[in-house]
Amino acid sequence: MTQPRTNRRIAVSLVAVLAVALTGCPNRTRDTDVMAKVSGYKITRAEVDKTFNEQIAGTQQKLSPEQDQMLRLQILQQLIGLRLYLQKAEKLGIVATDEDVDNRVNQAKALSTREEFEKKLQEMGVTESDYRQEIRKNLTIEKLLNKEIASKVTISDADLQNYYNEHKSQFNVIEPQYRLAHIFVSSQPNAPSGPIADKAQNDAQAREKIKMIYNRLASGEDFATVAAKYSEDTDTARSGGELGATPESQLRGTDPATRDAIAKLKPGQFSEIIPITNPTTQKPLGYRIVKLIGKEPAGQRDYNDPNVQQMIRTQLLNQREELLKEAYRENLHDSAEIHNYYAEQILKSANAQK
Repeated sequence: MTQPRTNRRIAVSLVAVLAVALTGCPNRTRDTDVMAKVSGYKITRAEVDKTFNEQIAGTQQKLSPEQDQMLRLQILQQLIGLRLYLQKAEKLGIVATDEDVDNRVNQAKALSTREEFEKKLQEMGVTESDYRQEIRKNLTIEKLLNKEIASKVTISDADLQNYYNEHKSQFNVIEPQYRLAHIFVSSQPNAPSGPIADKAQNDAQAREKIKMIYNRLASGEDFATVAAKYSEDTDTARSGGELGATPESQLRGTDPATRDAIAKLKPGQFSEIIPITNPTTQKPLGYRIVKLIGKEPAGQRDYNDPNVQQMIRTQLLNQREELLKEAYRENLHDSAEIHNYYAEQILKSANAQK
């Protein structure tokens, strides 16, 4: 079983970030506290610094100058993307209601005492008003993507049948298959696959969030519902965390903690919290909870098998949504006037040193 795609995208080259970030005309006289503009909206140094400080909070190792610049570039690019979404939502009249925000905030408050909740806000360096504002932004973007993307993706019975007919050999399995689902929480600050409400920004927040998720599952809440609401693996969250069928041999090649946890499960059971670490550095990447939906013997799977149809539906749904999201992001960028002054500054400094 492969790691979630969020983990695979963590390592991004400085050149790639600069290539995406640099758009628009050359730098000109401006307010030096403005790091970027998005169709007239100013992203200030204070806004970037705030997010930067949240993300490095609790980090023991001091960042090198290059790492510092890289993180700020990534934060700035993320803020540019979020602003594009919010500007589009405003044009379409899409906004999260007070009731939406209240429900999400009350969910967060229910996980701890009032004192613990206030302490968490203090550690994040935000007021409750700031927190509500961020929740509103995230929920607004969720509504936008649901309206513009998810609502437009349909999978017909003919799509399922055609896929099965064209890939019938894929359903003739030569070894037992494990049908798995998972809920993943990343300890990394960025969310390359798109905005995630209540995103964990560091390892401490990731541990707190996965414990909350585990407690919900232990109290009897439906795994798929919890995964759709809280999992930070955006590729699988909408399908209830389903990972599809995993061959027995592939399972043997996954990380030992996940493999050992699955080996102890019976169909319908979920694991304890499993830490995910970088195999080279041993630094934490996040946490997951895995559910064994079922185990199937080798042999040809028939189209009428509900599991086969669900597997195809999930795959086609994810593919089409991902394609539309990428096209949607590109279209937003192309239709906006974007100036990334910070990226220009880095390049100018590099050229000046030659």
